[in-house]
Amino acid sequence: MGLTFVSEPVHVRTPATSANLGPGFDALGLALARYDELTARITAGGHRVAVTGEGAGELPADAEHLVVQAMLATFDELGARPPGLAVECANTIAQARGLGSSSAAIVGGVQLARALVVDGFQRLDDAGALRVAARLEGHPDNVAPCLLGGFTIAWVEGSGARAVRMSTHERVRPTVFVPAERGYTATARAALPSDVPHGDAAFNAGRAALLVHALTRDPDLLMPATADRLHQGYRAEAMPGTASLVSALRSIGVPAVVSGAGPSVLAFTEVPGDFHPGTEWRAEMLGVDSTGALVQGSMVEHAERGTVAAGRQS
Repeated sequence: MGLTFVSEPVHVRTPATSANLGPGFDALGLALARYDELTARITAGGHRVAVTGEGAGELPADAEHLVVQAMLATFDELGARPPGLAVECANTIAQARGLGSSSAAIVGGVQLARALVVDGFQRLDDAGALRVAARLEGHPDNVAPCLLGGFTIAWVEGSGARAVRMSTHERVRPTVFVPAERGYTATARAALPSDVPHGDAAFNAGRAALLVHALTRDPDLLMPATADRLHQGYRAEAMPGTASLVSALRSIGVPAVVSGAGPSVLAFTEVPGDFHPGTEWRAEMLGVDSTGALVQGSMVEHAERGTVAAGRQS
């Protein structure tokens, strides 16, 4: 059966995210209360993108834009492409800083495409949406919290990416430190070795498991739970300012980690008011986003979102 496209514009709000969270490399992610606002409508032909805020004047204004690419991939999954698209992006998530700007674009595109099809959310459920988004991003740790909100554990098996969502403890109050300089995931990954010592892998397995408990039940354990031996140390030489800030925060008892691939830093709890990271850092207290990529203006009632794998966790 063919698709029926809606005639009115649709709107999606996508949250920033932080992935890895210390020991949870490529698996753990957290949605943060900072958002990009995306609007799209069907047109008679061509693909046009208008960007304001972060990335304005830099990002593509045509089909090369990541939001459009994600929309087209999702339309292909649904069964047909519309003749054209007009997209508006009002971005507040810093680009290439380890805060999930590419995941916000991808998940936003997936959600826009689903909303522009009359029965798009029935044809492609959240489990399918996660698989599409993770395929485009290359790994699921950022797209999972962006889609689902909250704290997520993501993995990949034969059918593709899967994830479970959990709620964080009320004392988890993230602060992000964002530098002016940019970083790129590909560069950060190039610093990682192909093999790691068995002892380091075992260490991280234990700390990642502990982190799930600390974030959801007992924030007093966040300091030991955020220790990492798999990726942050290997990346320190390329991001000395980031490594220095993480060390400075941890030295005063603040559980801090590299946010994603960096160079931003994520602190899980409140930072003392007399702590000064330096003029090169912008500090911002953010709540944990609990809704994920929120769709408005479609014909679909957006159902309560839990997990796309195994039942809602709390």
